[in-house]
Amino acid sequence: MNIGVIIIFHNNEIDINPKEFVKHIDAADHIKICFVDNESKDETLEKLLEIKDISANRVSIVQIKKKVSKEAAKRAGARFMFNDFNLNHLGFIDTSVLIEHNYNLNKIVASLCEKKDEIIAFNKKNKSEQRTKSTLFKSVFSVLDYFKYDDLDKSSNMQQSIL
Repeated sequence: MNIGVIIIFHNNEIDINPKEFVKHIDAADHIKICFVDNESKDETLEKLLEIKDISANRVSIVQIKKKVSKEAAKRAGARFMFNDFNLNHLGFIDTSVLIEHNYNLNKIVASLCEKKDEIIAFNKKNKSEQRTKSTLFKSVFSVLDYFKYDDLDKSSNMQQSIL
């Protein structure tokens, strides 16, 4: 079962370690990742392009030229992912939330790649508990909600400083 993940970036060049990303992404053939660059003014886009060049069949980039809200950036990534891939599950990560909670982006990506089955089970459970039918955009789930559920947000590994 394939899972897609949208990761929304805005001026996150210091948070991105391309070698770490590629190592984890290449080890997880079941994940498609869409980087959404929300008008970064630093070298974020260049680092994302470096990752895409190495992991081209698993990584896509949506570049937004004028900064938009988190929801609009998530919708842009979701439209792209739903149009280009046959995915059963689509989650998102907003890097601004990672920074607020002092999470390490590289470790989140590593855990995401390692815990695919648990994340899918979490998403299925949440979908079954919803009272209303999910629309395209409402079916996109927060990957960080899984980590909160799994109590990983208390782990010192997740809160280490950026590599």
